Amino acid sequence: MYNGLAFFKVASALAGHAAARQSVIAQNIANADTPGYQARDLPEFSAQLTAGNAAAPMRATRDGHMTAAPGGPTAEPRSRETRGDASPNGNTVSLETEMIKSTAVRHQHELALATYRSGMDLLRTALGRGR
Repeated sequence: MYNGLAFFKVASALAGHAAARQSVIAQNIANADTPGYQARDLPEFSAQLTAGNAAAPMRATRDGHMTAAPGGPTAEPRSRETRGDASPNGNTVSLETEMIKSTAVRHQHELALATYRSGMDLLRTALGRGR
């Protein structure tokens, strides 16, 4: 019933991205002492979401919607520093940075779950079934 709704697809994609990114962070932490290991990271979810929707451009739903002046500011993904200073053995993993990333990913996953739960509550309310 709800699998075809874009709202749930985005929430699911956000949770999947958080899980994949947490896996990469765990690999970085596991290889913190491996000589020559280069820290890795996934691109931001917003960049992947934008790339995935290239075929479906934004559309105005009413007059006055999305009336930005031509040549105005445009949103660009922020570049992320994924490599720190290398240690003497060539390893670029910073445990402090990885822990910060891990916390951010946990918040991202919690946001995805809360969004999904809110959508389900909204559907239940619309169907008259409440909680």
